Amino acid sequence: MKLLWYLIFRLFAGIFVVFPFWLLYLISDFFYYVVFYLIRYRKSVVINNLKKAFPAKSETEIHRTCKAYYRFLTDVMVESLKGFTMSKESIIKRHKIVNPEILTTYYDQNRSVIGVSGHYGNWEWGTMSSGLQIKHKTIGFYQPLTNPFLDKFLKKTREKCETSLVSIKTTFETFQANSNKACSYLMLADQSPTNLERAFWIDFLGIDTAFLHGPEKYARLYNLPVIYIDIKPIRRGFYELELIPLTENPNELKDGELTALFAQTLEKRIIDNPKYWLWSHRRWKRSRTNS
Repeated sequence: MKLLWYLIFRLFAGIFVVFPFWLLYLISDFFYYVVFYLIRYRKSVVINNLKKAFPAKSETEIHRTCKAYYRFLTDVMVESLKGFTMSKESIIKRHKIVNPEILTTYYDQNRSVIGVSGHYGNWEWGTMSSGLQIKHKTIGFYQPLTNPFLDKFLKKTREKCETSLVSIKTTFETFQANSNKACSYLMLADQSPTNLERAFWIDFLGIDTAFLHGPEKYARLYNLPVIYIDIKPIRRGFYELELIPLTENPNELKDGELTALFAQTLEKRIIDNPKYWLWSHRRWKRSRTNS
């Protein structure tokens, strides 16, 4: 069955390779109506999350933001499929890092960096575009897919873009094995942590929120600079990525301060334009009291 799903996926990916982007967005518009009006995919989760984060917004405003979110979500869906067959030139053009030069000094010093980001904008193209635009060896941590055929295909497409995908289960071993190389470690840092005892609790969008301890842990362990990857949607299908330094020396910060800096930076982006964040994720399903 897993092989069958893989073959179906490859068929869709193969079809998308010949579709121009204008046609992809017509498909996205169709998907929006299906997902939002017919399937109503996690619509209650999105509404509840928006109400928690923006209690002052009216029902009309919440509904408007919800609709805008689903329109963008279906864009990310078709862009993700297109990403498997995009040329390197197209990836760089559409997911462009505007200031890659700020990493040059670290590279020249043979010093690794940790790049942190959230599920904001098109995060799916990040592991492809980063490896093509910076000098560092790029390593992206991810949760392996349960389908081994899809998982192998995903890793293969990223390797073509000079990025190595590594399971989050081998994070410690990966940092250790590459400690003498100039690497850029890519970490999505806004997922709900499974280990709440080790999580950092931050006031995020006015809600007591658990954040992963991993990025701060490894930044401190190897004293690595931490860069926020700010993904800015410019227009449909085009994004600019700005690299924003959060700290040069994480060990000079108090415990949890680095995680708070990341959370505050992401929070500003969400408040400025909330439709680009992953609201269908059950971000606040657990609280500090039941951790």
